[in-house]
Amino acid sequence: MASTHPLSKRSLCLTVAVSLAATVLTAAPAHAQGAVTVSPKQQSWVFRDAQGREVTLRGFNVSGSTKLYESGLLPFRSTADAARSAQAMRDLTGANAIRFLISWEGVQPAPDTIDHAYLDRAVAQIRAFTDRGIRVLVDYHQDLYSYHLFNTGSWYTGNGAPRWVIQAGGYPRESCGICVLWGQNMQTNAAVRKAMYDFWRDRTLQTPAGPVGVQSAYLSQARAMMTHLRQRLPAASFDHIIGLDPFNEPFDGGLDGKSGTEWESTYLMPFYQRIRTAMDEAGWTAKPAFVEPLVFWNTGLFEEGGMTRVGRLGTRMVFNTHFYDGARISVDPSPASDGTYDAAMNEIRQRAKDLGTAPVVSEFGHKLSGSGSDRTPWMVRAMYQAADYGVPGRNWWNAPATGGNVLSAIQWQWDIYSGRHREPMNGNPDKVQTEGDAWNGEDHSVAATNDAGAVTLRLDQRVLDRLYPAAVNGDTLAFAYEDLARSGYGGAGQQQAWLTVPSSLPGVAALTGGRQYGVLVWRSATGDVPTELHLPAAFAPATTAVVSDVAAFNGVPASGPVTATTETGSSTARRLRITAGGGLHFALIVNTATGVPVTSAQLTAARADLTTWLTQKFPAN
Repeated sequence: MASTHPLSKRSLCLTVAVSLAATVLTAAPAHAQGAVTVSPKQQSWVFRDAQGREVTLRGFNVSGSTKLYESGLLPFRSTADAARSAQAMRDLTGANAIRFLISWEGVQPAPDTIDHAYLDRAVAQIRAFTDRGIRVLVDYHQDLYSYHLFNTGSWYTGNGAPRWVIQAGGYPRESCGICVLWGQNMQTNAAVRKAMYDFWRDRTLQTPAGPVGVQSAYLSQARAMMTHLRQRLPAASFDHIIGLDPFNEPFDGGLDGKSGTEWESTYLMPFYQRIRTAMDEAGWTAKPAFVEPLVFWNTGLFEEGGMTRVGRLGTRMVFNTHFYDGARISVDPSPASDGTYDAAMNEIRQRAKDLGTAPVVSEFGHKLSGSGSDRTPWMVRAMYQAADYGVPGRNWWNAPATGGNVLSAIQWQWDIYSGRHREPMNGNPDKVQTEGDAWNGEDHSVAATNDAGAVTLRLDQRVLDRLYPAAVNGDTLAFAYEDLARSGYGGAGQQQAWLTVPSSLPGVAALTGGRQYGVLVWRSATGDVPTELHLPAAFAPATTAVVSDVAAFNGVPASGPVTATTETGSSTARRLRITAGGGLHFALIVNTATGVPVTSAQLTAARADLTTWLTQKFPAN
């Protein structure tokens, strides 16, 4: 058993029994300004905002520091740090969404206690993001079930369930055996597996507060947490809470002879239905539950899953999955390139379609140091590419409509304390973790703080600060982006275009050659609201060309149907706004800061190419 680490002062004033009797509260309306809803689109489902626009969520997880006691089991050590982080994220990447991690142990340190001081700190940190127009997915995070399962000399550690749960469970001494990766504990560590097994079966634990079902206790504290957030957040901030991720990376703990997909329908889905009820009772009726399948369903490792036997999820649940390249994490030494992850992201698209809901990839990424990290820049680039469109870039112009919906994707992770931690691993003062994420040897944060106190990017800004369709009036029919990110760090490595223009479009090729650019095709029913795309920092309005059916120019004007405006909460990040009437539209957006000056003849030629291309590739229905 690991030694106990006290958190900062707790408010010990509300029992689980009281939270069970919480009054059903009125939910925020579905049309609230920051809210998103799961809505139909042709034969699939997407997120839409209050104006009916198709929304793409892009951003980062904040953060793995929630796993650490030095941070009080929250992403940030102070509200000021949260504000500094939110500002930097908005300015440097144009992110419009985060996954905000919280801890069961932080919320419920004792079986009869809800820690309102912890929740108030969470509220203040969440507001640092919502005040800047960033949407928030609240995530109950666990890994290997609990920190308190591990001993002071262990190679690994966990996070999630409080100490009182583990004490009451009486679990065996933990041991992973010969484990190269920490995730192997889910399959081989008897203590981790038995504790997780008990959770899914709601085992009754004998606690100082009396007998409690472990899953029932979890649901009670989740209800209390959601009620508290709804009551303490201003209405506009609460509107920006898009939903709840009720359980990070679920694993079975024991299949009892069932397949993974059978287990999901027998144990996982009933838990999600109970969570959905708790959300309704806490006043989160209008917000979806972002539910995850078995963690290894799409890694090619260990077990099946993917919710193929749970029935249709519907609009009150979202298919929420992670994606990590299990092969390249472990045995595959090859680099990533154009189209590497198309099949993986298309599987996610199809799974959500089959489940009758929208998809989100709430974790993806790769390590930024150690063996294999030299491949990371293009691995992450390829993941973003496949989230943007599901065909290789070399084929996109010839078959743009086959690329599928643009996937909402939230990268792991954004930790401003990266490389500056001081966390005694499992309470051991002789194993103070300072490097990377300070957790199980990981180093995934794309952000860090320099000696001057400024938040900086550790990965090429061209990978992270991307053109993406934040809000499209109507339906997105196709989108692609060429970031021209280099294969190394700090501007080093190879530069290669993946989104290559065919010879049949000479005007487009002449304008985009050697330049960053993106293409959006959409169909709208009305021209009342603008379509908006985030403009990367490299796309300064004065050196950005827009070629569309609405207008064509080099240098975005200050007024008119195509303009650039600052992102909410930022003085530097910008978005492109295009106001067009009903019908089929296209827009080519090019960073013209490099290369020879753009001429009006080039703009005219590119517009003619695109007009013909649009008619050929998107014939009228």
